[in-house]
Amino acid sequence: MVKPKVAFFDFTCCEGCQLTVLSIGDKLLDLFESVEVVNFREASSYKGQDYDIAFVEGSIATPKDIERIKEIRKKAKVVVALGACAHIAGVNAIRNFHNQQEIKKMVYGDKAWVFDSILAQPIDAIIKVDYYIPECPIDKEEFIRFVSQLLNNMKPFIPDYPVCVECKMKGNVCNYHKSNPIICMGPVTRGGCGAICPSAGNACEGCRGLVPDANLEAMEWLLNEYGISVEDKFRFYRMYNGLMGMKK
Repeated sequence: MVKPKVAFFDFTCCEGCQLTVLSIGDKLLDLFESVEVVNFREASSYKGQDYDIAFVEGSIATPKDIERIKEIRKKAKVVVALGACAHIAGVNAIRNFHNQQEIKKMVYGDKAWVFDSILAQPIDAIIKVDYYIPECPIDKEEFIRFVSQLLNNMKPFIPDYPVCVECKMKGNVCNYHKSNPIICMGPVTRGGCGAICPSAGNACEGCRGLVPDANLEAMEWLLNEYGISVEDKFRFYRMYNGLMGMKK
């Protein structure tokens, strides 16, 4: 039996999703017995250019990125956006709402002119993406389940309900009902993380992207009800979802 060839690629990101894959340990070794990994910079210096499945981490942020992602799409039978940066542009998109020249000077100083950049975009702004594994970073168990389903010719399951469902299942007190309410993106954020942040007493910041058909009007009403300022609304949407939610 010919094993499908798998490749991992990174664009503008911290590569945390690929490190998460590597941290799976023995389960990953068992999973990878069914495939041939031909390109995975975090794990090997070998760079094969013949692959069937491409896992892509990171957002598109330079003209060269556009050329490179198109080449990956040409070669791969299946392209999977790995993590928030590839899925929704993630934290990289925060800079899209600021003066680009000022941002470059802030980061690169007097060498800013050397770096050719564009507004950060998810990879599906450039190419067709077959599947998405959301979150920042991705969830280990979700990755294992996703790959197993993909290799068994099943449509990988990614939840389409909001994080609030998982908070209810865990018996969490809603962040909006606490004595000191916390701005939480749970009502409009795709579930599947096990409500990990609210369960630890923190706000959901929306790293899994918006739930399909998110009721942004109801979310707007909720934020108004709790007296959330316009500035804070934009700040929370733009942490991960600046290109999907509210745009000033």
